[in-house]
Amino acid sequence: MKKVIYTDYAKEALEHLQKGAFLCVSNAELDNVMTISWGSIGNYWGKAHFMILVRYSRHTYKMLEDSKQFSISIPLNSNLKDALAKCGKLSGRDTNKWQEANLTKIDAHEVNSKLVGECELHFECKVVARMPFEKEKIVETKIENFYNNGDYHVLYYGEILGTYLDKKGDVII
Repeated sequence: MKKVIYTDYAKEALEHLQKGAFLCVSNAELDNVMTISWGSIGNYWGKAHFMILVRYSRHTYKMLEDSKQFSISIPLNSNLKDALAKCGKLSGRDTNKWQEANLTKIDAHEVNSKLVGECELHFECKVVARMPFEKEKIVETKIENFYNNGDYHVLYYGEILGTYLDKKGDVII
């Protein structure tokens, strides 16, 4: 695995994010992984950031609030549809999603979160800001389509501490 410049892979990361990526968060007791497909990469406060959204109801929300660090593992060439589906459907409160989805945990370089070993592209981030979504600040059509049950997101700004690329097999990215 080699460290790369995030801008060299930002476009590709965002294209693959729409198909699904893994958000990993760890605390003293647990390493959790969940599926995300919403997010963005940008430059704020003079630094690169990966923005993610996590609902209050998610087990990952509490872990993220405690750890203030996360990693994003993006499958570029791997077929991980089943693993993404399991990590999006199951809860880490009562399930070891790593085991259920047959994913390999590997240590991150810059944060305490794990990385998904089957993925090729990884972003390691520390939370520097958070912005809770509130009903009064969201247009009505978005509430109807995405928040009709009142389960809102928190937007996390994660300063990118490191971006890593791992070549898998003969595939060269």
